[in-house]
Amino acid sequence: MNDTWWLNPCKAIDAHAYEQALTRQQQLTKPAGSLGHLEALAVQLAGLQGQVKPSVDALWIAIFAGDHGVVAEGVSAYPQEVTGQMLHNFVSGGAAISVLARQLDAQLEVVDLGTVTPSLDLPGVRHLNIGAGTANFVNGPAMTPVQGRLALQAGRDSAQRAREKGAQLFIGGEMGIGNTTAASALACALLDCRVTDLTGPGTGLDAQGVSHKVTVIERAIALHAAQRGDTLQTLFNLGGFEIAALVGAYLACAQAGIVVLVDGFICTVAALVATRLNPACREWLVFGHRGAEPGHRHVLQSLDAQPLLDLGLRLGEGSGAALAVPVLRLACALHGQMATFAEAAVADRPA
Repeated sequence: MNDTWWLNPCKAIDAHAYEQALTRQQQLTKPAGSLGHLEALAVQLAGLQGQVKPSVDALWIAIFAGDHGVVAEGVSAYPQEVTGQMLHNFVSGGAAISVLARQLDAQLEVVDLGTVTPSLDLPGVRHLNIGAGTANFVNGPAMTPVQGRLALQAGRDSAQRAREKGAQLFIGGEMGIGNTTAASALACALLDCRVTDLTGPGTGLDAQGVSHKVTVIERAIALHAAQRGDTLQTLFNLGGFEIAALVGAYLACAQAGIVVLVDGFICTVAALVATRLNPACREWLVFGHRGAEPGHRHVLQSLDAQPLLDLGLRLGEGSGAALAVPVLRLACALHGQMATFAEAAVADRPA
């Protein structure tokens, strides 16, 4: 398993379509810049999609799930069985992302990379069984290199299925009790930040719980410090199956030319890993929202990301990104359907 597919070139932006879209924006019946970030968004999408009038109607949402060995350290307010139980909720339509996918007419895929629930077999879920969750990373690496590569490939496979279905926009979501601990550890190692700056309550820890979580993460970072300069190995040491799958999906989307709408803290940490592995993928990432988890702001800043929404969300599942989809769709509609000054016979301001 020596293939390093994630290093393959990302699809180049179509400079001609970008310039044409920029010109069109300047001719629409409105003061220049009056639609703010929506204008830049539409032009960015035009360059990425290679068409002057972009569209994000075809939406693919992939939820990646996996359990975390570090939960044994008491870092979560919820029991680990919740991961497996939520998989059922996703496919039976009762989860927030299930509701949002229906409202947005999106294709929803649920991928179980490996949970502690034995013999889980749910109709509508892709069970990959990479392992019964990751190992406890305070004692050793969370994943073996083989497991890590399988998780990356799982994300790539999902992106390929999205491409085959003609998806114009990809949202990755995650489910895994304990995954804010893994994401915080990963972000601290990559950004060389203080653990206290990037660690929050996750699913609802109190102040004492957060303090304990900080201690656990500090132990893990100290254990794996020697490999901090190796992004891939740091992902395998401190990440989760679902985080690695998100990394693989983001990189594969950038290589295939599918725009990615990034969700909250955990997904943004996966985006950080992806950009460290292949910096060119950054152009394909649009950021859906700024979540309530304190570390999210730091990671967004490190990526120079301007999220579309700020609603105090901390659910995960891809829910914040899904809520931002209408903003993208309306940006495309305004860009594509507004009249130009010439079409509307409206006088433009003098040159």
